[in-house]
Amino acid sequence: MPARPSPDITELLQTADTDPAAREAVIGAVYQELRRLARRILVGDRARFVVAPTELVHGAALKLLAQDRVSARDKAHFLAYSGQVMRQVLIDHVRHEQAAKRDGGTQITLVSTLADASGPDADALALHAVLDELAQVSPDLARLVEQRYYAGMTVEEIAVVEGTSSATVKRQWRVARAWLQDRLKPA
Repeated sequence: MPARPSPDITELLQTADTDPAAREAVIGAVYQELRRLARRILVGDRARFVVAPTELVHGAALKLLAQDRVSARDKAHFLAYSGQVMRQVLIDHVRHEQAAKRDGGTQITLVSTLADASGPDADALALHAVLDELAQVSPDLARLVEQRYYAGMTVEEIAVVEGTSSATVKRQWRVARAWLQDRLKPA
């Protein structure tokens, strides 16, 4: 008897709220993509020394498995949400490291892809604070930055997830990127 093909991620997500095994299967199905996202977030050598991509993925997976509800309707939404969770795990780790060291702690530097050009790298906590500030001004732009930067989504993928056009996402990305660059520039 041939092996039954595994259900697709969308089917698994539909049952993930009531079936913990489905939640585990979703994470297993996208595990390599989550590792790719973690490596992308932790591009700088210094960041990799402090937080390994595997550690970031496993921390995010534990948070995702512990949730009572999975609010993603397809793979793209799940990966976008996973990027948000990875951001939380990274910030929690940085804060823990800083609390453990009396000398001001470890500074994790993220190689910035916000500018899509050369520019200074962003400190993880500084980027987190600026994203929180942006969320107060425009939750949509903050979500866009999380999708682009933490979830590694393309403009086209974001347009599909958000139900808008690529041109609109490009315009919003230019605004968000300029806002962040202004807030992150050295004093």
